[in-house]
Amino acid sequence: MAQASGSPDVPSMGRRQFMNFLTFGAVTGTALGALYPVVKYFIPPSSGGPGGGVTAKDALGNDISVSKFLDSHNPGDRTLAQGLKGDPTYLVVTNDKTLADYGLNAVCTHLGCVVPWNASENKFICPCHGSQYNSEGKVVRGPAPLSLALAHADVQDDNVVLTPWTETDFRTGEQPWWT
Repeated sequence: MAQASGSPDVPSMGRRQFMNFLTFGAVTGTALGALYPVVKYFIPPSSGGPGGGVTAKDALGNDISVSKFLDSHNPGDRTLAQGLKGDPTYLVVTNDKTLADYGLNAVCTHLGCVVPWNASENKFICPCHGSQYNSEGKVVRGPAPLSLALAHADVQDDNVVLTPWTETDFRTGEQPWWT
């Protein structure tokens, strides 16, 4: 004898769909919960400046306070900070003991070495292949083909905020190659 379609032994389609929905939800929730820390690990934390800017950091990863920075540096000093994209960037103290409105990316345009400031010769000299840049980062001797990249250095709430330099390069009068 055939059973009637309304028999209690056969679960209704409503219950089956509900159980499938519950199973799908449990599996999806568990997978998303496990993926969240992995995704969070690969996305760097934002460090704050408005308009695509980045707060400059010192060697220990602390925000650079302009007042403390200027108290501890002399006119003409060029000091490395962590800048845009994490690149080493020189902050420049002007002769009137203020912060210059630009920062210089310290990565050599020849092969990517970090270029140190040579105060005795008043220029940047690359230790890898001898490229030289003047005090404003303009290339004066190769093999480096281009000047050091620029970034705007602005003061906001006593912090140095670096933003991309997209205007004409004031050293060469040309459009920036790094944008």
